[in-house]
Amino acid sequence: MRRNSVTFWGRLAVVLVSMVFLVIVLAGSVVVANYKGLGNLVKVVTLVKSQYLYEVTPDKLVEGAIKGLVNSLDDPYSVYLDSKTYAKLQEQIRGSFGGIGILVGVQDHYLTVVKPFANTPAAREGIKAGDIITAIGDQKTKDMDTETAVNLMRGPVGSEVTLTILREGETKPFTLTREEISVPTVEGHMLPKENHIGYIVISQFTENTGDELVRTLGELRREGLKGLVLDLRDNPGGELGSAIKVADQFLDQGPIVHIDYRVGRDQTFDAEPDQLNLPLSVLVNKGSASAAEILAGAIKDAGVGTLVGTQTFGKGIVQTVFPIDNGAGLKLTTARYLTPKKHDIHKKGIAPDLVLDQEPAAEEDKQLEKAVQLVREKIDK
Repeated sequence: MRRNSVTFWGRLAVVLVSMVFLVIVLAGSVVVANYKGLGNLVKVVTLVKSQYLYEVTPDKLVEGAIKGLVNSLDDPYSVYLDSKTYAKLQEQIRGSFGGIGILVGVQDHYLTVVKPFANTPAAREGIKAGDIITAIGDQKTKDMDTETAVNLMRGPVGSEVTLTILREGETKPFTLTREEISVPTVEGHMLPKENHIGYIVISQFTENTGDELVRTLGELRREGLKGLVLDLRDNPGGELGSAIKVADQFLDQGPIVHIDYRVGRDQTFDAEPDQLNLPLSVLVNKGSASAAEILAGAIKDAGVGTLVGTQTFGKGIVQTVFPIDNGAGLKLTTARYLTPKKHDIHKKGIAPDLVLDQEPAAEEDKQLEKAVQLVREKIDK
């Protein structure tokens, strides 16, 4: 018991000394004015260790202190990320993960395949849309939520997972080897009966989105693209560099976005010559946020497209993700961004050029129809 106590206090002392040193380096004279606060921190830790009913590990106390520090910023976008959450965020930023390549949903209490992605283990093994997954490994999936199911299906590249599939009354196991899966974030096609008007949806911005957009535009151009509708509705944003690369396809010159830091030199990202230069409409709504607003704001300020829909979300700040020890991370707000004309849209959003509401359950997409009409009119001029 004595040895465990020494180990506890030894580890905690190292952490507290490190924290105090870090605060001194960063805050300077502020520490002198707040030394009593640091003393209170030590007192609280001492009381928890000596008086609290249940034993607490030093790691848990330190993690709690870090979370409390970040929470005190009152910034919902600055977050301490434990190792599991940090790993998921990295996957989201990369747009890839170790998995089998299927989109799933829940139907009648059972996990159901919505779509197998092309050229993935699931597609190659013959898994089809509508297949019911009754088990993942030895775990039954009835009433299992999709997040749990996805976590069970993902894993290290090269490892195996067995899905038990129910199809047309027959049950069959499928053993799949996980691969690096890249989920597409850009989908596009030519709209039928619309005089060579293309339609592109960007669902989010990952490291791959810029390249996906360039490829999709190339395919549509080969099909005779004369005008484009770009759909950013319900796009939550994502990777800054990716949004800049996408915006560069539509702007010929001038700034794409200004990054305004509290510490360090501000940045402006400029467009390179050679733009798409076609009639363009952009669909936005209250779910269009962050990187999606960078793109929409650049297009609107440059006057190269018409925004159609409703006011965007209004997230005009930038987060940087810092890796820290034990596989954890810190997502911290480090800057704000301004549109090319230096509009600060944080907590305000971007007003579309043409405001048009869309009922969620409506059979007709009035916003899309209007966007297509605007592009068609420009083509016919």
